[in-house]
Amino acid sequence: MRCTLLEKKLIIKMIKNCFKQYYSEVDLLPMNSEDLEELADRIIQIKAEQPAVDLYEAVNDTVYEFLTG
Repeated sequence: MRCTLLEKKLIIKMIKNCFKQYYSEVDLLPMNSEDLEELADRIIQIKAEQPAVDLYEAVNDTVYEFLTG
């Protein structure tokens, strides 16, 4: 899957929304912008390797792994 800048921005927004489940203040994300980019790239890679995986599921699983890993 080739990812456009717009798609990557959507994934980053989905990651931030996912963190809202765990943190009341989204401005206090437990990561810097570099980590956020890494998570987005990891999700893009997952979708490229497993196109049938739901994007929402990939985002949630990746955020959960980040928080528990």
